Amino acid sequence: MTEKSLKRVSYTLLTGPAILIYAFIIIFPIFYSLSLSFTKWSGLDLPRFVGLQQYLRILSDPVFFHGLRNNLLVVAISVFGQIPLGFVLAYIIYRKLVTGGRFFETMIFLPITISAVVVAILWAQIFSPAGIFTALMRLIKDDPRYVLGIFESRNYAIVPVLFVILWMYTGIYMVIYIANLQKISPSVIEAAIIDGATEGQILGRVILPSMVNIIFTTAVFAISGSLKSFDLIYAMTGGGPAHYTEVIAIYMYVNTFKYYNYGFGSAVSVIIVALSLGLISLIQIVFRRFERRYEA
Repeated sequence: MTEKSLKRVSYTLLTGPAILIYAFIIIFPIFYSLSLSFTKWSGLDLPRFVGLQQYLRILSDPVFFHGLRNNLLVVAISVFGQIPLGFVLAYIIYRKLVTGGRFFETMIFLPITISAVVVAILWAQIFSPAGIFTALMRLIKDDPRYVLGIFESRNYAIVPVLFVILWMYTGIYMVIYIANLQKISPSVIEAAIIDGATEGQILGRVILPSMVNIIFTTAVFAISGSLKSFDLIYAMTGGGPAHYTEVIAIYMYVNTFKYYNYGFGSAVSVIIVALSLGLISLIQIVFRRFERRYEA
């Protein structure tokens, strides 16, 4: 056996099991869901082919579009909220612009270590008519009958959920950025300071160019995670009231496991995958422009 053939065999033996596991866990379910989305199936009888009927039902359902709107808001608060805030907090701690950086790092990261269900129940109690937030607002407004009414609004009921998502997940991005900021050689920053660079110039000319790739990676994580949002929102509001806080994953769950329409649920899952790929591709185009800008 030649050296080239031996390398091929070695690569196949080393990567083959991982590829098979990935195909079994990821690729096969995607194609199975795609094929099932063209059928009507309750899980008991045989799947019946209905073509694009499930997709047409989804695209004519206002509940789906409201869930899509909520999902896009979750994506927005993740990409334009968690990531910038996490980066700013990481930069402040990394540059030692505040004292007690370790303490703040621990406190900001702490929410992500708590179960999402526990966090949801906690904040649901805080926002409840007998919760801390309501009691505080009654004192501030001097109105003993005050009750938080934002959950009754079709357009703004999702806002408290977005706040909880921002509070819970910002810490994980902060830790990721701190870990990557620590890889930057201190001598580079010291040289910039000696050359008379301001804090803003250090951030824009030294730090950001070296962080473009990791920011893109975290943006991908944020988008894919946001489109899969389920446990926190379901435990906090159940998608209610009247579907006001529902997202696509809850919409899929309800139609699949409560109404036993597995073809419909599969069609929704295919749409989630398509949205995820589309948004990640868009982010990739944007970051390629940033890379070209910093390379220039």
